[in-house]
Amino acid sequence: MTGVEAMEKNEKSVTDEEPKINYRGWKVMPFIIGNETFEKLGTIGTLANLLVYLTTVFNLSSLAATNIVNIFNGSASLSTLLGAFLCDTYFGRYKTLGFSTMASFLGLLVIQLTAWIKKMHPPHCGRDSITCIGPTTGQMGFLLAGFGLLIVGAAGIRPCNLAFGVDQFNPNTESGKKGINSFFNWYFFTFTFAQMVSLSLIVYIQSNVSWAIGLGIPAALMLVSCTLYYMGSNYYVKVKATGPAPLTSIAQAIVVAVKKRRLNLSEYPLDSLFTYISPQSINSKLPHTSQFRLLDKAAIITPQDGINPDGSASDPWSLCSMQQVEELKCLLRVIPIWVAGIIFYVAIVQQNTMLVFQALQSDRRVLNTNFKIPAASYTIFQMLSLTIWLPIYDRILVPSLQRVTKKEGGITVLQRMGFGMFLSILCTMVSGVVEERRRTLALTNPIGVEPRKGAISSMSGLWLVPQLTLAGLSDAFTIVGQVEFFYKQFPENMKSLAGSLFFCGLAGSSYLSSLLISIINRVTAKSLTGNWLPQDLNQGRLDYFYYMITAIEVVNFGYFILCAKWYRYKGTGPSRSGDLELDQVSKPYERTVNSV
Repeated sequence: MTGVEAMEKNEKSVTDEEPKINYRGWKVMPFIIGNETFEKLGTIGTLANLLVYLTTVFNLSSLAATNIVNIFNGSASLSTLLGAFLCDTYFGRYKTLGFSTMASFLGLLVIQLTAWIKKMHPPHCGRDSITCIGPTTGQMGFLLAGFGLLIVGAAGIRPCNLAFGVDQFNPNTESGKKGINSFFNWYFFTFTFAQMVSLSLIVYIQSNVSWAIGLGIPAALMLVSCTLYYMGSNYYVKVKATGPAPLTSIAQAIVVAVKKRRLNLSEYPLDSLFTYISPQSINSKLPHTSQFRLLDKAAIITPQDGINPDGSASDPWSLCSMQQVEELKCLLRVIPIWVAGIIFYVAIVQQNTMLVFQALQSDRRVLNTNFKIPAASYTIFQMLSLTIWLPIYDRILVPSLQRVTKKEGGITVLQRMGFGMFLSILCTMVSGVVEERRRTLALTNPIGVEPRKGAISSMSGLWLVPQLTLAGLSDAFTIVGQVEFFYKQFPENMKSLAGSLFFCGLAGSSYLSSLLISIINRVTAKSLTGNWLPQDLNQGRLDYFYYMITAIEVVNFGYFILCAKWYRYKGTGPSRSGDLELDQVSKPYERTVNSV
């Protein structure tokens, strides 16, 4: 029996015996999105004002606090790779999410205790104090323990929550496909709403009422998140872990391709390659593609390769199927796009770090009253633009574009990402112009002094809103598009890994941003223009830093366009006549898209 015949027979038997799954779709979204909303209210409510907390309560310098935040954000995102592996291999998404939510609650509780118990943080530093007492080793260790628990929580929550939500929709029905497409947009809508509440109400309580209360509220909200999640336990579709097969299959394809690298592929017709597909596989069948042709050697059947009676390879480390090879190609094609995303997000990172320090040295009064917008709360304008735009995009723009382009999403995912990257260039350019104006007014017309910083500019903090609006719109196009791109382009049994790859990209952005800051700080300290990023921004040139990032983003945008033109979407038909298709009809939700 040939591998193809065995594949068809096994597929038929599995289809007949496959138990029916009760997809509840939007009916379980109150539990899933509710859990996610309160989880984000909790974590963002703590992390949004972390820079201010570290500099005012723990008495750290601005540079040290910025690097700690960047390293923490990077570590939390990078940990998702391990979390996704454990989820897909051993525990499944349901158990992983439950454990991680509890870990995040404990992390927030530990951080709250550093504010509530006086011995857990340094003595208060007065406004007129020039030098302040820093944290002890024990105080810093207790705080970092809280960060560690949050990293454990992020490792499981970030790669699994979106995938768990997608699991609740039937991908083989029209309503299910529409539900999945809308789920991404509405997920980020509620996520952004949670950020807005955190950046306004919770941050205000922390900055103006009490840090103990302000950090206690997020911990309590996280407890609500845990409760909501387990309330829906009886209604979820719980996809079981598939074991080490996903990554093992990829590793096998790489190893076998290396072993057979000396074989001449042109001597083996495409229809002679090994095409067996395991009947237990949940992945859609992929057509053959011409990219990375050298990997096709892994599917060459040699006299030394044995075939089992069921059509499978007797030694999977010596012979791989074309399905395995094409799944590996899917991952390899995604990597250049992923790299472009890392560089893109460096521009957005600055709106969450450097902008806080800009706001501290700007006029934050509202309508000439004594009420001041907390520096960390300015990011709410970024969230507001994203929150307003996503429903408009999903309900108005997409249907209109669909009628013109006849494409499922109106435009392709890569086109959506590319437009967001263009907006990020405008964002950093505007940021540089605004900072130059803020600094000039701070030097010529100051209105006060920010403790341990410098003169406060007479420029209204509302001038920071345009760059934040552009950052929010950029997120709406590129970040949301990137998440959708990864989930649709990865094999079905690697959805959690797809989520982790997105967050690993964010980790790379945080680390790259921290590296850039350290390099600029070291190089410019000895330059004629002076340090670009000193404690007092008025004595530096943050605007030059923004312009440098603008130049980097321009180069990255060109690189992304080249990658997008080269990219072939998963499920795309044969790239040339004579190419072998593993299955002439792919699953309905994997539409063929031929253009960027």
